[in-house]
Amino acid sequence: MQRYYPVVRVLSMVIMMFGLTMLVPWGVSWAMHDGAESAFDEALLLTIGTGAGLWYATRKEKRDLTIRDGFLMVALVWTVLPVYAGLPLVLQLNASFTAAYFEAVSGLTTTGATVFAGLDKLPVSINFWRCQLVWLGGMGLIVLAVAILPLLGIGGRQMFKAETPGPMKDSKMTPRMAETAKGLWVVYALISIACVLGYRWAGMTWLDAIMHMFSTMGLGGFSSHDASFGYFDSPAIEAVSILFMLIAGCNFATHYLVLSGRSLRPYAADPEARMFLLVTVGSVVGIAIFLAVNGVYPTFSEALRFAAFNVVSIATTTGYANTDYALWPPFAPLWMLFLSSFATSAGSTGGGIKMIRAIVLYKQVGRELTRAMHPNAVHPVKIGSELLPPNILFAVLAFAFMYMVCIVSMTLVLSFSGLDIITAFSAVVASINNTGPGLGQVGPAANFAVLSDFQTWVCTSAMLIGRLEIFTLLVVLTPAFWRK
Repeated sequence: MQRYYPVVRVLSMVIMMFGLTMLVPWGVSWAMHDGAESAFDEALLLTIGTGAGLWYATRKEKRDLTIRDGFLMVALVWTVLPVYAGLPLVLQLNASFTAAYFEAVSGLTTTGATVFAGLDKLPVSINFWRCQLVWLGGMGLIVLAVAILPLLGIGGRQMFKAETPGPMKDSKMTPRMAETAKGLWVVYALISIACVLGYRWAGMTWLDAIMHMFSTMGLGGFSSHDASFGYFDSPAIEAVSILFMLIAGCNFATHYLVLSGRSLRPYAADPEARMFLLVTVGSVVGIAIFLAVNGVYPTFSEALRFAAFNVVSIATTTGYANTDYALWPPFAPLWMLFLSSFATSAGSTGGGIKMIRAIVLYKQVGRELTRAMHPNAVHPVKIGSELLPPNILFAVLAFAFMYMVCIVSMTLVLSFSGLDIITAFSAVVASINNTGPGLGQVGPAANFAVLSDFQTWVCTSAMLIGRLEIFTLLVVLTPAFWRK
């Protein structure tokens, strides 16, 4: 077991850093006198105290982390931190461990599914903490860790490679991994500030603006109101949300290049961003026409308003709602749920398989059709001007296969446990894509509180698998991983 002590040492530091983030809602609680002060006092002491104890026990273990350690570290961070994140919910709301862990995982994985009702009546600091979890999870606490831990003598390259999705695994924006992480967080913070100002300009209070910025930039969809954006009933607020959901759905590495180079050319050169916007905007227009033709709304402008907000919200895996779209003709919510499976870019805060993998799969199908007609033809798969090597193609195919296996198997498990097929399927898809609301009993007008403890743990597992892009978590569960 001692060979894992260096991993535990790093984990202990991440736990202590995470504990420090509780100071923000703790300060909100003391300023607002909302009655949750003691809950955050205890949660803060327990979190930092545990981290400090683990650090003291392993303080002498200072070897560099291997790639295997990186995978284990990522899996531990995303499964252990929700335990501490759920402490204020247990201490203040008397929530069960299952409910608190689900809510914390939902926040940190930027899913936005909730098991709590009466959000408008919760202490302000509890809602603030829920939304802050989404913001922290959006860019990834691992990325934050590799920006700070090198200052403590700990390199973070292996953790960064294990956590970041898609093409970012194979490229870096700056020579040093810590600088890369800092660059991502600076961009993330700057856009977040703009989002707060946008919400405030549109009519939100400062507190609502900050909380909804957290869940908008993290594409998590937590709200301080049961009615979500229906509470505000404001086209201006919805327009600001649409803009920043689209921004957060693009690759933050591209945003970094745009801001650092002071040029919009990286957007034009990014085939993933172009396809993301094309598919999302095209779906908005298509569903608006569909709703207008079916008489769901009396005018096209009204249909466009509700289609634009809800389609962008679900396509970007945010999960906000300004109406109960489950009442629309079935095609529309099903198409939106399908969009959540692939629309967002790799390197964004969204979930799903990511647009880049969808493009690769589409091009691979085209190549196979060409080879069926012309067996001797040379038809390489390219993304932009880049030729994709076979190992990337095989990895994407394996990922797509496991993605489908996870959805089918978990849907069958939920169906076996007693859920109807629509609720079971949509709950799994919404969880593994980190989208939030599904359909049926877990639709936008309801929440996941209707699930049993067993069903809740299935959805919790789906959220973690989706956030860690399947293989990062599954590789830790293989027997070969634990062999010396």
